Amino acid sequence: MQDVAEAAQVSQTTVSFVLSGRPDTSIAEPTRQRVLEAAQALGYRPNAMARALRQGTSTLVGLISDEVATTPFAGLIVRGAQDAAWQHRRILALVSTSHRDDLEQEAIDSLLQHQVDTFLIATMFHRRITIPPALRGQAVVLVNCISDDALVRSVVPDEQAGGRLATTHLLEHGHTRIGIVDTLHPGPAATLRLQGHLEAMADAGLAQAPDRIVHRPGDQEAGEQAARQLLDRPDRPTALFCLNDRAAMGAQAAARSLGLRMPEDLSLIGYDNQEVIAAHLHPALTTMQLPHHELGYQGASALLGATTLPPGCTRLACPLVRRASVSPPARTP
Repeated sequence: MQDVAEAAQVSQTTVSFVLSGRPDTSIAEPTRQRVLEAAQALGYRPNAMARALRQGTSTLVGLISDEVATTPFAGLIVRGAQDAAWQHRRILALVSTSHRDDLEQEAIDSLLQHQVDTFLIATMFHRRITIPPALRGQAVVLVNCISDDALVRSVVPDEQAGGRLATTHLLEHGHTRIGIVDTLHPGPAATLRLQGHLEAMADAGLAQAPDRIVHRPGDQEAGEQAARQLLDRPDRPTALFCLNDRAAMGAQAAARSLGLRMPEDLSLIGYDNQEVIAAHLHPALTTMQLPHHELGYQGASALLGATTLPPGCTRLACPLVRRASVSPPARTP
């Protein structure tokens, strides 16, 4: 700072006022420009952390996640939040807790000590959480999760509307015998996706046969087992709505093992749009897109005051991604 002051021929106090951007000081514009030019020429960068500690403010936005930061799929939440933060010249301070309460508490304490006063809490799966006690009274927005506190702002996928749209897409192709492959663990995503499906069926004047809904929590292997249970029967469904893409991957394996052609003999639709899976299945999977980037972006924008989120839950649309796994059912002789 002394070098900048000497180059600009001003006091160090003037340099400090100019570089801190303090609004309560009156520095002549020619003097301010001289200081900025000297700082740029000398490559001077003010200590943002020290300034934050002095002023009781921070340029950091805290993002606390269970495992979002370590998964490419939901990592788009981080990218969206980072894009919004950067537009406001803020930096994202990211902590992945791996579901450890002790690590979460330690991370929150550290962020608070560094004057971080705005927080995003993001989860890998759409689920209900409890706000950490240390964050009560802080500015908090939840991303991909909800709280029992009706005043806490959260932004989540509109799972129910997505389930309704997925089923409507199958109905529009002429499918009426639709099976459900549910490998999700109990939570808002599974409940709401299925509820949306049932609404679409009811709107079409159709009743969903309970024995065409198979719940088997797990991964693609569970999806394969559930799909086989539905397909290995005389009145098999002509289409399967798999409540996530990994279940659809398993369902495709089950159908192929039974000699069924896709989509000629069986249509499949998934949920999530995990592109590493959906785009590379054969046929490529039609599925519902989870708006991860938009979730992160909207959450951070609301936190920083660029957009308004009302108290409670804001739901973002899950678009339909059309690929090659849905066609009209084969005609029976």
